[in-house]
Amino acid sequence: MGSVELARIAVRHTFAARRGQLSVFMSTLAIIGLVLAIALLLTVLSVMNGFDREMRERILSLVPHIIVHAALGDRDPATLAATLREHPAVLAATPFVAFEGLALAEGSVEAVAGLGLEPAALAEFAALGLDGSAVGGEGLYLGAAVARRLGAVPGTSITLLVPARDGEGPPETAAYPLVGIIATGTELDEGLAALPLPAASDLAGLHGSASGLRLHTIDLFDVARVRQELLPLLPPGYYLTDWTLTHGNLYEAIQLSRRLITVLLLSIIAVAAFNVVSSLVLVVMDKRGSIAILRTLGATPTQVGVLFLMQGGMIGVTGVVLGGALGLLASLAVPWLVAALEGALGVSLLATDVYPVSFIPSDVRVSDFAVVAATALFMCLCAACYPALRAARLAPAAVLQADH
Repeated sequence: MGSVELARIAVRHTFAARRGQLSVFMSTLAIIGLVLAIALLLTVLSVMNGFDREMRERILSLVPHIIVHAALGDRDPATLAATLREHPAVLAATPFVAFEGLALAEGSVEAVAGLGLEPAALAEFAALGLDGSAVGGEGLYLGAAVARRLGAVPGTSITLLVPARDGEGPPETAAYPLVGIIATGTELDEGLAALPLPAASDLAGLHGSASGLRLHTIDLFDVARVRQELLPLLPPGYYLTDWTLTHGNLYEAIQLSRRLITVLLLSIIAVAAFNVVSSLVLVVMDKRGSIAILRTLGATPTQVGVLFLMQGGMIGVTGVVLGGALGLLASLAVPWLVAALEGALGVSLLATDVYPVSFIPSDVRVSDFAVVAATALFMCLCAACYPALRAARLAPAAVLQADH
């Protein structure tokens, strides 16, 4: 008996349209379980990939990779910036002013984290998340969440109140027109107040100097090495921090969650593969007479075993194809469905004061589909080994004698 005949029999036992066949019913159950497990795993992996991508490309693109802090304020940031830019791993070095204060508008008060940047850097920073409602000109940029809580719109006058640097004098106050709302969809929207560098320097009491430098590197995951190499270039009174101190735990938590969820959902695929074992064992019991007839017609034990391995492989291939297609559709539809649900209910399921981003991201990766497909097929073939071995060991004479 050739491989073509064995494949034809396996197809009939797995996909035959005739009702009442136990083999077809059990194969269908095994396929459904495999499809749901694969689709669920691929959907969750795509969402976790989306969080990883947003962390790298959105949040960490707005946060400096390395920050050079000046203990008493840097009065000549340009000279130090030029020195640090000579390092081959440093892409940009721009001065900044950081301060904490209060924003007042329309009778509302909100705490803000102030950031002063040079005009070019401020324009580039704001363009990353500007919601399109800017009125232009110099002034204040607010994060979307704090602007919403203040009830401010572009053109509103915002008063900033900043405590004195020595903690003894009266606070510095200044009013600025709101020229733009930065809506990055991240936690930065919760309290950001960005100003041109000169205005921020005066407001923070630095009077022309800067708090330090913001550095962006070629590889954000290589900041530990770059930081150590930059230390000897700093004058006394300076120190360095990097993004791992503020966002490293969040990034590692996302990676850990992705690994744990992958292991958990792979176990669901393993359960679905175990269902293949029980299904094919029942098929062997149901088809004992047919197996005995095949043996009397000349089929060898090896060919009988290959027949059930083929059936397990067909279940695996069908489950992988259908599960992959369903997982792809679900991965692409999840962000849209969540956004539609939020619009219908009028609530935000992911608030940036709790979560790193305010939306459900999705990033479909071919590598995930390939790994999941290969794993599922391997599990199904392994699951089919025991039923195939049991079918190959059936004694045709004993089966036929028992039937009569």
